[in-house]
Amino acid sequence: MIRFVPLVLRNLLRKKTRTILTIGSIAIALFLFGLLATIETALGAGVEIAGVDRLVVRNKISLIMPLPYAYQQRIAQMPNVSHVTFANWFGGIYQDERNWFPQFAIDTETYRSVFTEFDIPDDQWQDFLDDRQGAVVGEGLADRFGWKVGDRIPIQGTIFQGTWEFNLRAIYKGTRPEDDTSQFWFQWKYLDERSQLGDGIVGWYTVKLDDPDHAVTAAAMIDDRFANSAWETSTETEQAFAIGFAKQIGNIRLIVLSVGTVVLFTLLLVTGNTMAMAVRERSAEMGVLKTLGFSDATVMVMVLAESLTLAGVGGGLGLGVVKLFTLGGDPTGGMLPVFYFAWDKMAFGFGLAIVVGLLAGAIPAAGAMRLRIVDALRRV
Repeated sequence: MIRFVPLVLRNLLRKKTRTILTIGSIAIALFLFGLLATIETALGAGVEIAGVDRLVVRNKISLIMPLPYAYQQRIAQMPNVSHVTFANWFGGIYQDERNWFPQFAIDTETYRSVFTEFDIPDDQWQDFLDDRQGAVVGEGLADRFGWKVGDRIPIQGTIFQGTWEFNLRAIYKGTRPEDDTSQFWFQWKYLDERSQLGDGIVGWYTVKLDDPDHAVTAAAMIDDRFANSAWETSTETEQAFAIGFAKQIGNIRLIVLSVGTVVLFTLLLVTGNTMAMAVRERSAEMGVLKTLGFSDATVMVMVLAESLTLAGVGGGLGLGVVKLFTLGGDPTGGMLPVFYFAWDKMAFGFGLAIVVGLLAGAIPAAGAMRLRIVDALRRV
């Protein structure tokens, strides 16, 4: 069948305008699909890469309500718990309110042992520990503002009033493409010393388990431990926590599926119409091919090949543009820090285009296969 490739290409280029418009329509549709898939990945990144062996312990009333610092040791003594760390949301402003990025006051003694996916040079981490005003930022955030180690970074507090000065001591990298490198960390002790909201409180705890199979049991045990206290807890897996957080934005997956369905239907109409017109216009030629000895199956495969070529080129072009677009990073200025078009979703989109090519070309190809030589040569 390879020898028929030039003939397939020549047939596609016979009506150049129609071919270009069909490929363009498919490319636009797959570009829209890929962009929405990227946004879904960005909004739900924490869901997909959440540690299966980690739990999040928060205040039962609300995430914005704190928990006592004293809970750390009590949680660490429970069965199946290997490490416990904590963090506190800061919520300051750097230069302008539009320069949004997540800022956390972290427990410097335990944070790295729980979040092992973040790679930080040991010498930089030690410099961070030695400086009470030290800060650690992700490489994505550093690139965004042009920061480098040694820079002085002022942040205006909102929840915690006043101007806070930080010295950039370390820059971390993610070990996976989906890791969030837009975060800003500083020492919780520095926050605790200056906080006007009370000493010895933290935002939430993250618990690392020795075995993920014990997640449900460990979560129930933690909540039972602090039941009927002044600071009751709600514990869930990190994945469940991320899902709940993502749902506050909306059902993005439903939107993507809805748009994907519309894309599929549109591609079927566009590609199917193109192939139907092509077969109808070339009926006499197909009759000649059959007269020369081309089998019905060969003619059918050639029509399917045209449909698949249209869908494959258009789909590859649209998805390729999305991939190039995402390589430029977050276009929203910090709202979508994990702006990454995953290869598996890119493969799914291309597979969708191929399936559309097969479905759209099936009916015209079947018609070409059943076409009788006499009937074909009668058509003008």
